[in-house]
Amino acid sequence: MYDKNNIFAKILRKEIPCDKVYEDEVSLFFNDVNPQAKIHVLGIPKFPCSTFSEFTKNANNEIITSFFKNVQLVINKLNVEKSGYRLITNSGEDGGQEVAHFHIHILAGEKIGIIK
Repeated sequence: MYDKNNIFAKILRKEIPCDKVYEDEVSLFFNDVNPQAKIHVLGIPKFPCSTFSEFTKNANNEIITSFFKNVQLVINKLNVEKSGYRLITNSGEDGGQEVAHFHIHILAGEKIGIIK
């Protein structure tokens, strides 16, 4: 069940400020307050969903497509496509998800270690 009081929901309602990178009617992208790389942007859909699975099961195809096209738009805006980037999404407790609102991390700006 979606918690409408999670931190990302509060950011979407503008109850908590963020350092916005990009926003439209489908999604919001902002700089992470605890960056794990020189560039660390979080992307969240404006659709209430706790996990990636919930997002893909419950959002319509237009929202899903728009969200992921916006990921590419932000990658272009950050000018990191050529140098490289990492996309991460964590799902559930075992997956290391800390906020129960589906989100994607865009990490870039430096060489990022290999995950083994």
